[in-house]
Parts: sequence; structure tokens; C-alpha cells
Amino acid sequence: MQSFSSSAAGLAMIKQLEGLQLTAYQDQTGRWTIGYGHTGPDVHAGLTITPAQAEQLLERDLAAAVAAVNRAVTSVINQSQFDALVDFAFNLGCGSLLASTLLRLVNAGDFTAAAQQFLLWDHAGGLVVPGLLERRRAELQLFES
Repeated sequence: MQSFSSSAAGLAMIKQLEGLQLTAYQDQTGRWTIGYGHTGPDVHAGLTITPAQAEQLLERDLAAAVAAVNRAVTSVINQSQFDALVDFAFNLGCGSLLASTLLRLVNAGDFTAAAQQFLLWDHAGGLVVPGLLERRRAELQLFES
């Protein structure tokens, strides 16, 4: 089992790509979201939080993604690859990573083919979303660095 932590660069990328929203909003699939991309049954219309609360939610949500990547990856990877996979799991959910061809290729050590898998995850609600495509490109670039 890997024992990576998210790097400062990985955390900065997540914050930049998510943006900070202190008032709950519905994402493109209608899911209530707040802070740095936090979702769940605790998020609802009219909810507001402080920047400190957003940091706490991010820390908790990121911990789940970090743990999932550490458990799931069986091949030797570097910090940049780890951070890219954490962002992927954070954004799409750990279940998406665990069931993905991306993870299968990473674990097979085929990093070139794995990198191209990021770009296939640019849809929400059946439509290509420019923001998701931008995010997948950022993950791909980080993964290959």
C-alpha cells in the first residue's frame, strides 16, 4: 500500500479548479455543492459557511480521496501522478476511480495509456463540460510531469 499525502501543489490545484463558494449552489448535474466542491446530505439550498469551514470540509473530503488512491494503486507512482489521481477521485468520487480503466492501466504500469484516460471523463449529465475538460487536461499534465 502506498503512503503518499497530497502535496502543496496538488492541494493548490484542487482549490484553483474547484474555486471557493461560501453559499450552496447546484452543480451542472443538480447536486448541491459548497466550499471547495463539497457535496453530501449536509449541503442544501440557502446554506452558507465561512472560509474556515470550507477548509475543514476540504480537508475531510481530501482525506477520503487520498486514502482511496493509497489503497487502490498497487504500482509504483510518483508524487505528481498521485496528486493527479487524488484530484480525479476528489472531483468524480472514489468509486469512479476504483471502477476505471485509468486505475487498471496505472496498476498495470502502463502510464502512457493511463494518462489518456483522464480525457475521457469530461461529461456531466451526458454533455461535454468545458470546465471538466479543462480539469482533466490539468490532471493529465500533472500526471505526466
